Amino acid sequence: MLYLVVYILLQWTWGILQNLIGLGIFLWHIKNRHFRYHGAVVTEWASEKFSLGMGMFIFMRKAREDEDITEIPKSGDYVRTLVHEYGHTIQSIILGPLYPLVISIPSGLWCNLPQAAEYRRKNKVSYYEFYPEKWADHLGGKKLKFKINDKQS
Repeated sequence: MLYLVVYILLQWTWGILQNLIGLGIFLWHIKNRHFRYHGAVVTEWASEKFSLGMGMFIFMRKAREDEDITEIPKSGDYVRTLVHEYGHTIQSIILGPLYPLVISIPSGLWCNLPQAAEYRRKNKVSYYEFYPEKWADHLGGKKLKFKINDKQS
């Protein structure tokens, strides 16, 4: 309980900028499915291409029909993404106002620039090897006691 209070308090003080952005995106997708995940607010959106952690808000693809998420899953691709994005919410607490510069912008470029995608493909580099992603995996995996498979791309 104390963890959740501190988590939310730090998100809305030290991490206010990214939380306001996350709140805006949340409100834009207000009709979508939402659920709580260790203090974070998860919204499922139509994008199959990417997920996003912005402050205490996580935006990710809808669960497929073959993924039973009536309860939060303990393994698989869906939960791997959830744990990774939760790691970004912890980065928000650690970095506060530096989060957009240190995490959001580099991560967004690494995800969306065609040159970055080409570099990853050509050099067989996992998306999760770039520092914001590797750090998010570490933080989310450690906090939630989830073993991240480093072989994922």
